[in-house]
Amino acid sequence: MRQGLIRPSGVERTFADDEIIVSKTDPAGRLTYVNDVFTRVSAYTEDELLSKPHNVIRHPDMPRCVFHLLWETIRGGDELFAYVVNLAGDGAHYWVFAHITPTFSASGQITGYHSNRRTADRAAVARIVPVYQRLLAEERRHSRPADAIAASGALLADLVSAEAGSYDEYVWSLEPEKVSL
Repeated sequence: MRQGLIRPSGVERTFADDEIIVSKTDPAGRLTYVNDVFTRVSAYTEDELLSKPHNVIRHPDMPRCVFHLLWETIRGGDELFAYVVNLAGDGAHYWVFAHITPTFSASGQITGYHSNRRTADRAAVARIVPVYQRLLAEERRHSRPADAIAASGALLADLVSAEAGSYDEYVWSLEPEKVSL
């Protein structure tokens, strides 16, 4: 696996608005399914991805506290929407608007997670980048990862409450108004 060697190149990759990146994981977050859009955009093969942790595509510019919130939410049985920047196997990055949901067994147990990612709206990305930069700066102030996540999580909570009230409302406030004809 290339993960330890990959450095961000600064090259941004995009995909078509009508394409969806799809992945499924087991309860521990190891990939059990990836679609062809995922492999193409991530510059990994299916064999390189399956049974690997989903964070194989984690970009260093993505705040840890957002992933902490994501896992806390989906492990609790709820869905989450988020803007995420991912790191491809060739060093390129790509922004997505992610929708992550738990998958349940017939008895109500979480058996894994399902994520659909669409292209991220450019105006929304422009608004979220400074927020993520502030969160990352807060994380860098702390040497222990747990302290970094707690501090940036508190900052995220403050930023969200000042703007929207809840994380979901904040994320949806970044989405452009869609005009129906």
